[in-house]
Amino acid sequence: MSVVAIPHTAVRTAPRNLGDRILRGVLRLAALVLVLLVAAIVVEMLCTALPAMHKFGWRFVVTSTWDPVAERFGALPFVYGTVVSSLLALLIAVPLGVGAAIYLAELAPAWIRPPLAFLVELVAAVPSVIYGLWGIFVLAPLLRTWVQPFLGATLGFLPLFQGPPYGVGMLAAGIILAIMVVPFITAVSREVLLAVPNTQREAALALGATRWETTRMAVLRYGRSGLVGAILLGLGRALGETMAVTMVIGNRPEVALSLFAPGYTMASVIANEFTEATSDLYLSALIEIGLLLFVVTVIVNALARLLVWSVGGPVKAIRE
Repeated sequence: MSVVAIPHTAVRTAPRNLGDRILRGVLRLAALVLVLLVAAIVVEMLCTALPAMHKFGWRFVVTSTWDPVAERFGALPFVYGTVVSSLLALLIAVPLGVGAAIYLAELAPAWIRPPLAFLVELVAAVPSVIYGLWGIFVLAPLLRTWVQPFLGATLGFLPLFQGPPYGVGMLAAGIILAIMVVPFITAVSREVLLAVPNTQREAALALGATRWETTRMAVLRYGRSGLVGAILLGLGRALGETMAVTMVIGNRPEVALSLFAPGYTMASVIANEFTEATSDLYLSALIEIGLLLFVVTVIVNALARLLVWSVGGPVKAIRE
């Protein structure tokens, strides 16, 4: 009996059935709707922010005056507060998050890894308002009574630790953000470390490296771009956080060197003053702050995704 070979091109060009065509069209439509939704948000924010952009120009970003009565608006205090609180959060969260990821991926016993990973994901799922309430009733009194007086007494010669201990302020906001960011950095960093091929570890161990040397030279060096991506994802999370920061940062539009002083963030000023914006220029200034925050967050998250992909892509190719 002879066997008839079906050309490969004939298989590829065979007409799809009705169900495949419908599914493909629905999924393409869903992806297109998401893209159009983001584009519509950007266009609407840009159109609403045009009056403030025309009146203030680039001075809007470098001016510190925020006077709704006189309609004089400058976003510098909010940009400063967002940057300082986010960087402070990363300064605290990166060692904790990456260290926890290294332990979960490389050093922890096999039986404890699943429950610890579940607890990390559970912390990430806690609503931000809960962190804000904890910050008001627990963290702020602790900082006001113990931490800030101690820092002022020991490191008061530095501008960062001068001023009265309010409890609320940049330091409280940074600590709250660090607690919220640690689970994201830990989860993504753990996945990056688990994606490193075992051949890297085996080669280092075969050359006589210790467990820590293997982790440091073979694993961390291989996945460093992915770890940077995880940190940037945490930064994107910190930049856009609103409720918890609003409850503990003090909400005062000023640029102060001291971490004890109250501050403001871009997300917080939108949440607090959007309903109070009675004039068109006031509303336009708030929307321009939101547009600025949107652009910065998109850029940070895009860079983070590219860095994480740079680790996952080659590893996937090796496995295949």
